[in-house]
This record gives sequence, structure tokens and C-alpha cells, in this order.
Amino acid sequence: MNQPPQHSSVPSLFLRGAIATLASGSLLAGGFTPARAALDESPKTVVDEVWQLVNQQYVDTDFNQDDWKATRLELLERQYSDRMAAYEAIRDALKKLGDPYTRFLDPEEFEDLTSQTSGELSGVGIRLEMNESTQKLTIVEPIPDSPAEAAGVESGDEIVAINGEPTALMELDEASALIRGELGTQVRLTLERQSEAFELVLTRAQIELPTVSYSLRLENNLRVGYIKLDEFSSHAAEQMRDAIEDLSRQDAQGYILDLRGNPGGLLFASIEIARMWMESGEIVYTVDRLGGDRHFSANNTAMTDLPLVVLVDGRSASASEILAGALKESARATIVGTRTYGKGTVQSVSSLSDGSGLAVTVSRYFPPSGLNISRQGIEPDIVTELSQEDRRRLIADPDARATTGRDPQYASAISVLVGDPVTRLTRSAATPIPTR
Repeated sequence: MNQPPQHSSVPSLFLRGAIATLASGSLLAGGFTPARAALDESPKTVVDEVWQLVNQQYVDTDFNQDDWKATRLELLERQYSDRMAAYEAIRDALKKLGDPYTRFLDPEEFEDLTSQTSGELSGVGIRLEMNESTQKLTIVEPIPDSPAEAAGVESGDEIVAINGEPTALMELDEASALIRGELGTQVRLTLERQSEAFELVLTRAQIELPTVSYSLRLENNLRVGYIKLDEFSSHAAEQMRDAIEDLSRQDAQGYILDLRGNPGGLLFASIEIARMWMESGEIVYTVDRLGGDRHFSANNTAMTDLPLVVLVDGRSASASEILAGALKESARATIVGTRTYGKGTVQSVSSLSDGSGLAVTVSRYFPPSGLNISRQGIEPDIVTELSQEDRRRLIADPDARATTGRDPQYASAISVLVGDPVTRLTRSAATPIPTR
């Protein structure tokens, strides 16, 4: 039996959560006071900003307010040698809430989260990997319409040096950070292609990160529109709409929506995408700290009513679970895979005065049935396990997914579509997919 997941710790991948808001400024109580004036230009400023935000926004009103007030006095009585000491004290204080999703983000972490949720960053537009066989920093692909693509960068090119610094001992994150930078500045890459080295100087630009990839596939004489959604960024709905429109023009007869490994993202992106698949019915509702609820429903704007299968796994979390839960409970889609992660809370993210940030759990969300998915996840309609080897391969090489011989979950999804009464009626009319 597919048991509910047990989370002894929360991987950083899932801390992006279902984000309700990404605020540009902190919402603090009160105005000018002598005590507040004394905090200015001090590490204590950020400490107090964090305390105030939690006090105002945290979803559990029954958390021990007296202890939290005592925590503020304790934090402000301390002397901090620098901001890092203040950051450490903040993180220790937040642990008292027992909520891994209410967390402090240093400036670098906050910038990374902002880039992920906005779907944009300042860089040159390349996807990187550490090649398992060569252990070399390798370009998976240049992003379309990016400086890298314009300069002729190709898939498989190896990055030998960044601004003259060899990459042989670099971690992937370190290399990515060196390539990113301020808009309009330049980065010098030394590349190697088929044992020949060459150098490119690229000017950083604003890059829209692709979160949706798709293709039309002929499976058992059925034209299947396969869509992979990696994250619910601010551009995800727009990219999903483009994918459905293009696949519809190619006469797709059924769809597979792959949410495996999708850790979540923006709440409203999940709602907007659900409306592309659902013509009517409730999608999700949220409950805030005062018990107030907000209901979100489909609005008769579905783009297709063709059969749909959704792939999920234990790494499908938060906004992925909102979408999968709505599609399952409305009987709009068949869910295939393994039980999802089980994260049923929504965070609001605020920037702080020194460029750091704070994510605060502000509400809980529920599918239409009212099921509490926290730590339980969503059970698929058809449970299909992956072997450890299949899972390792799909995580290490996402572009190798969805091949029936090596991906049993994808194969199960195809079986569902092939057996659907609607697709059975249209399969005989299927025509070959043109080379594009």
C-alpha cells in the first residue's frame, strides 16, 4: 500500500511552498517611537522586523503569544557583533514555532527565491549540469532568445573557466552564481567543444526561465500532448497556455501533465492553470489565522475537455498538490504515480530592510473535499512505483523521462489514455505526426 509520507526534515526544494504573495516591503506595526529609532542602522532592525511580521501574520493564533513577546525582549536585549549573528538568532527564534516553512532568508537566499518565483533572472541564458561521466560543467541547452543562444552556444559545450577562473573544482551552484550578475554587465566564458577551446564574452540580460516543456507524441496510434511543468512561477500560466494552444493546433487527442518533481510556487499560478483544464467546479479554498476562508473556482475558461492524465510523485508538493487535488476531485483527470509530498500551507514572503527576506505561513489550503493533505499527500487513482534506478535516472537526467520502456509511470498514463472512451473514438483517425 502507498503509505503517507513521513517527513523528519524538509528538503530545501519544498521550502518554496505555495506562495500567496511576494511583498516588496515589510508590513510592520506602529509608527515612530524612541525605541524604534534606537534600532535604526542596527542588526536589531531586521530582528524586530521578523518578530513583527510573525506576530501579525502567522497562521496559528494559538501559538504561545506570551512566550513570543518574551522572545522579542530577549532578542532586542542581545548585542550582535554583525548581521550574521543577528541572522542566527532569528533562525533560532523561528524554530520555536515548529514550522519549517516559516523561515528567514539571507539576502542571497531571498534573491534566489525571488528569481525562482518571478521566473526571471539576470544572466546569459544557459542550463547547466555536472556531467556524471566526465564530471565536467556542461551546458544542457541555451535558453531560446538568450545572449548565449545568440552567441552560438550549443548543447554539450563544456565550461572550462568563468572570468578566467577554472571550473574543475567548482560546484554547480558556485558556477551558476558566477555566471549570473547585474543586468548589462559582462561575463567571460572559456568553452570547449569537441576538444577545441574558445572564449565568449556575453552581456547579461533579463532571462525568462522556461518552466514548461512539451511535445506531441504518437503512442499506440494516439496523438498525445505531453506537458512537463517544473515550477509554478509567475510565467508558468502563460507558458502553459502557449503549450496547450500549440498542442491543440497539432490535433492532440489526449494529454499527459507531468508534475513529478515540481515543488510548488505561486498559489495563483496553480489556480490559473487549473482553470485551463477545468470548465467548472471548485479548485481550492484557503483558511487564514482568523478562520476566514477564500474559495477559488473554475470560471468557464477551460481550453480543452480532452482526456487528461496527471503524473505525480513524492516530490510533487504544495501548488502541485493544489492542481492535482482539484483535477482529481472534479474527475477531470486521472492521477497516476505515487503519493504526493503533503504540504498544505501557504506562505507570504516579505523583503526586509537589509535585503533579506522572511517567509511566513499565513493560511492553510484544502481541496474541495476539505481533505487535510498536510503530511498525508494526495493518493493517485493509479499507484505506479518507480524503481530506485528509474528514480535516480529521472532526477539526474530529466530530459530522459517519458519513454515507455524506461518510465513505468508514463507507460501507465498512456494505458489510461488508450483505454479512455473518448480517445478510442478518435484513434482510428490519427495521422502521422509531421517532422517539425
